[in-house]
Amino acid sequence: MTATDTPPLPPALQDLLPADLRPACTYLKSKRGDRLFTLRKKPQRMFYVASGEVVLQRVGVQGDSLVLQRVRQGFVAEASLQSAHYHCDAVVTSPADLIAIPIEPLRQALVTDPAFAMRWIAMLNQELKRLRLQCERLSLRGVADRLLHLIETEGERGRLPLRAGLKSVAAELGVSHEALYRTVAELEKQQVLQRAEGELRIL
Repeated sequence: MTATDTPPLPPALQDLLPADLRPACTYLKSKRGDRLFTLRKKPQRMFYVASGEVVLQRVGVQGDSLVLQRVRQGFVAEASLQSAHYHCDAVVTSPADLIAIPIEPLRQALVTDPAFAMRWIAMLNQELKRLRLQCERLSLRGVADRLLHLIETEGERGRLPLRAGLKSVAAELGVSHEALYRTVAELEKQQVLQRAEGELRIL
């Protein structure tokens, strides 16, 4: 990761953070494969994804990578604010523009600034809604049902960008990439779905 010049904060972050905390933000550019943090490390910064993609993952009992969270815009590992150490790795899966905020000043602001604390709670509520949609999606049995649900809930107007490729989407859906490739091909054949220009589109 490399630090960059200081562009304006994204509007969502500008509206969220107290004015005296904004100068503490550090801007970073990350390439695919970079790790923001690793298992058991002590949290020192909170990361906000302005663009690109970051996933939280850990190794399962069978050696496979389990995706716990996927972020294309927003905070990564909000729970680390209250943790003594990380419980997983954060990996950049698509070149990302990031904003890092020191955790201690962030914690202090939440204690001393009630208005900021309420904005933070509202942000967490939105993340909870997103996670509920993810749980609903994973309860669906068919790969096609999961994929169409993902596009409709995480995409815009029936379009889902493929920033990190279909393998990344397969991990998010909890299916093998071979099963997803077959499903995409079948949905294209049925003229339900189209894959073009780095995105999936519902027709």
